[in-house]
Amino acid sequence: MHRNTLVSEIRKKQSYLCVGLDTDPEKIPPHLQGKPGATVLFNKAIIDATKDFCVSYKINTAFYEAMGVAGWEAMEETVAYIPDTHFTIADAKRGDIGNTSSQYAKAFFETIPFDAITVAPYMGEDSIRPFLEYENKWTIVLGLTSNKGAKDFELQKLGEEFLYEKVLSTVSQWGNPDNLMFVTGATQAGELANIRRIIPDNFLLVPGVGFQGGSLKEVSRYGMNDEVGILVNASRAIIFAGSGENFAEEAATIAQQYQAEMANYLVAK
Repeated sequence: MHRNTLVSEIRKKQSYLCVGLDTDPEKIPPHLQGKPGATVLFNKAIIDATKDFCVSYKINTAFYEAMGVAGWEAMEETVAYIPDTHFTIADAKRGDIGNTSSQYAKAFFETIPFDAITVAPYMGEDSIRPFLEYENKWTIVLGLTSNKGAKDFELQKLGEEFLYEKVLSTVSQWGNPDNLMFVTGATQAGELANIRRIIPDNFLLVPGVGFQGGSLKEVSRYGMNDEVGILVNASRAIIFAGSGENFAEEAATIAQQYQAEMANYLVAK
């Protein structure tokens, strides 16, 4: 998906919500468990219920890979079902030597045609370059994550700067705002103004709103740029909002609440 298309969808829907399809088979409603293709049935219902309120879906591939062949098939079927108006993200956190990354890029940009993939930057440019060679595909690089372990490396000083600052400034030179995004966790909202100083034009994928306690208001205030420039992901707070037969309707209610709040921030911007 081209950047202009993504920005247009955000403006049209007054939403920068990304729904995370972190579909844990043990947490889907009991009436679906045990049915053939239960994961896909659940995902399709969530997509149908939330597609009017979000602009993106993020699939955490771990939940699908854990199921083996059936999981990969479920992931393919889910991606195929998502409307092409929505930006699709493989949250796979890949990154390896060049020829291996080339195969990862083929897997997630061609075999399963996602718009974007998350990658880890710590093996350097040659581990990321193969992803950047695809036109209208996005590489989403881990910048400053929302987990408590971020302090172990990302928030360690390298001379006068933090490691995450070095990652942002260096990696941003390998691509451009049309093919590079960065993960910046909502629980690190206090750093967003500094992040925007380093990468003013790139989109940010912001997890951590919802169950992890990040503030949508703070993320929006400090993370937006002139083209909005953020996708805020919510997973469990939406897809597991309900556990009964009306789970999809309950997911829609929460997604609509996020969208309504985002619309207010977009007007203010």
